[in-house]
Amino acid sequence: MKTGHSHGSQRARGAYRKRQVAFPPRFNNFKPSGIPRSQLDQVVISLDEYEALRLADYLGQDHLQSADQMKISRPTFSRLIEKARTKVAQALVNGLELVIEGGNIDFSLGRHRCRNCGEEQTHALDTSIIDCPECGSADMEDLSAKFITPAHSSNRGNQI
Repeated sequence: MKTGHSHGSQRARGAYRKRQVAFPPRFNNFKPSGIPRSQLDQVVISLDEYEALRLADYLGQDHLQSADQMKISRPTFSRLIEKARTKVAQALVNGLELVIEGGNIDFSLGRHRCRNCGEEQTHALDTSIIDCPECGSADMEDLSAKFITPAHSSNRGNQI
């Protein structure tokens, strides 16, 4: 089924379609300094909204190129980036905690971080990192795992 891309790629239609995200974000929340999280309301952006921001605003790619990378249509990408920008603006203007979680996504690459020295490694998904290549520590955190497992929910603050 054609989606309007000139290069003739075909995609499945429907809300169930997964969006491609290159790799997990390094951090999954941001908050105003000096205010405990328990006192903050939060705004949540999904992983696909985060990826849209990364591609368009951080990397400066155009909407068509970004949409192709995420395996979605250009109009869908445009709606996604607009939604993400609105949520980030709400967090900045209103002093809310910004949380990145959820979304119907597939990662292209995995990412691990050494809990000892902070070194990060991006790698193929089927590759497991046992020891840190920088310091040799076996204390490696899989940054992909926190996005694949159900998000931890608590009663702190209200979600916007």
